[in-house]
Amino acid sequence: MSEKLSFVNPTPNSPWGTYLQQVDRVIPYLGDLARWSETLKRPKRALIVDVPIEMDDGTVAHFEGYRVQHNMSRGPGKGGVRFHPDVTLEEVMALSAWMTVKTAAVNLPYGGAKGGIRVDPKTLSLKELEKVTRRYTSEIGIIIGPHTDIPAPDVNTNGQIMAWMMDTYSMNVGGTATGVVTGKPLHLGGSLGRVKATGRGVFVTGREAARRLGLDLRGARIAVQGFGNVGSVAAELFAEAGAKIVAVQDHTGTIVNENGLDLSKLIPIARTVAGAVSFKGGDVVPNDKFWDVACDILIPAALEGQITAERAKKTTAKLVLEGANGPTVPEADDILAERGVLVVPDVICNAGGVTVSYFEWVQDFSSFFWDEDEINVRLDRIMMNALNHIWDTADKHKITLRTATYAVACERILMARQERGLYP
Repeated sequence: MSEKLSFVNPTPNSPWGTYLQQVDRVIPYLGDLARWSETLKRPKRALIVDVPIEMDDGTVAHFEGYRVQHNMSRGPGKGGVRFHPDVTLEEVMALSAWMTVKTAAVNLPYGGAKGGIRVDPKTLSLKELEKVTRRYTSEIGIIIGPHTDIPAPDVNTNGQIMAWMMDTYSMNVGGTATGVVTGKPLHLGGSLGRVKATGRGVFVTGREAARRLGLDLRGARIAVQGFGNVGSVAAELFAEAGAKIVAVQDHTGTIVNENGLDLSKLIPIARTVAGAVSFKGGDVVPNDKFWDVACDILIPAALEGQITAERAKKTTAKLVLEGANGPTVPEADDILAERGVLVVPDVICNAGGVTVSYFEWVQDFSSFFWDEDEINVRLDRIMMNALNHIWDTADKHKITLRTATYAVACERILMARQERGLYP
């Protein structure tokens, strides 16, 4: 970090600053455990690495990589790796902290971690992408491991990236270590249901929230920002339940159809380089107009900081399902609460991915694999149990679901910290 930046004095409007405000709001509900609250504001470990590779043209390029382990009181670090040109240390710190809260919220035996490389993978050849992945894995290999810190896919990373990471780590330790990453291809120890797990979790929590609000999913209008693995899967499941996907925004732009977009045709097109705006079944509108679209449910499933105060005042949604990490800034959170808009926070809403990652990790250790129906049943049960407990906490204290989620999760984290004590 720069000289001006410390763990407790973040850059203004940064993801880490958002996280710190969220922690401050939950401290009054922690009782005697509040004495340990500084633990939540300081990552356990932050590693910055240089990632040099030889490019296809013979030149040598350097990329900056990060791996942050926020808290490991409840178990090994767990969290994805993203490849994106805007990755920063503060962003990775925040993402690792949200993973700490997320794993505790669904009561998985993990802590929180996150990684990233500041690179645009679209500018790399497949060979260069493999080199970046392998060199990065070698550099962070000193702090990751099946019992220490388990990476997974995130923005612009996938099963192939995880396969390269697993192989690199395995070569360095002298034996195949399938449990060092999750989100792997099936034939390398991956789990059925993992690819759709995060989107499925958004749907499961959203379905329950809609039921409690008295919002019928049949005919409900849904707007989805971010149409990758999370947004598209959630959209498919809501459409199957009878909802209409009236707006989709991806990296290419925004497309709107008040009568509902045909997902069977849109999704294959959205996965091409041309993106969603090349679909002919809707109207292309400026990106800012996405927030004006009349909808009942809003699913931000892109990057953090998307729902600003101005956008929170605009939206017509009754329910916000945070498929992305940290999509709503604190000021916007307050505005949505004042307007009576229910927000299902990221740390529970998108926890389906890490839950099935946990299943994959367990299956790798036992070398016994479950079928997809069993995985989905287990996932739905864990998500529902976690959400119901959080909802009861929110009702008891008359607080938002986000504050309630943090109250439940932080109590578990700090109880573990207190019972473990300080060493030495």
